Amino acid sequence: MNHEVDDEATFRAEVGAVCQLYHQAEELHQAGVHVISIDEKTGIQALERLHPTRPMAPGHPEAVEFEYIRHGTQALIANFDVATGQVIAPTVGDTRTEEDFVAHLCQTVATDPQGEWIFIADQLNTHKSAGLVQAVAELCGIPEDLGKKGQSGVLHSMATRATFLQDSAHRIRLIYTPKHCSWLNQVEMWFGILTRRLLKRGQFASTEELKRRILAFIAFFNQTLAKPFRWTYIGKPLLV
Repeated sequence: MNHEVDDEATFRAEVGAVCQLYHQAEELHQAGVHVISIDEKTGIQALERLHPTRPMAPGHPEAVEFEYIRHGTQALIANFDVATGQVIAPTVGDTRTEEDFVAHLCQTVATDPQGEWIFIADQLNTHKSAGLVQAVAELCGIPEDLGKKGQSGVLHSMATRATFLQDSAHRIRLIYTPKHCSWLNQVEMWFGILTRRLLKRGQFASTEELKRRILAFIAFFNQTLAKPFRWTYIGKPLLV
């Protein structure tokens, strides 16, 4: 058996599934299906420059202080709505745990409790957790016995949990990007916008201020800048 060929076929199938969703997102949105690119941006530092920036003056460039006071970090869990380009129901907090991700997904679904949700996520362990399986089963009203983590049933292993979470028969499901393919997750592109427009040159005197300004930027972005990304890649190998 040629494992390289099998791995390549699996990779292409996973990439193709994600790209197909991107191209169908507007049609699905019109049918009431939310296609959400979801991920965490961790270790966002609340940095305050030791001295204020000196503005430009004739013959002198802007002078930006290079030393910082560090006030801690925050983790952002963000949902990029592929069809609208908006960032919905964000979570900003001190940690990025399994419980944090489950709570975030639940608060996202609560914005349309009876709607259909498809979350595009990477293959991080917290995106295939037992807690997430249990939450999705409860939200979808799935009564089956899920078994026991590490022993039996749906909860047995990460592979069995991922299979359950990807089940297309469920009203809430996940689609996973292949490993090492962060570029395929559209929310990563939005994280770049956040970094360039707010974080790169921002000053934050506390984690509370950092959190407040991230949420304020998201509100501003949704009102003035949000639009879907023009996704042209269809998942086929690029010709060189």
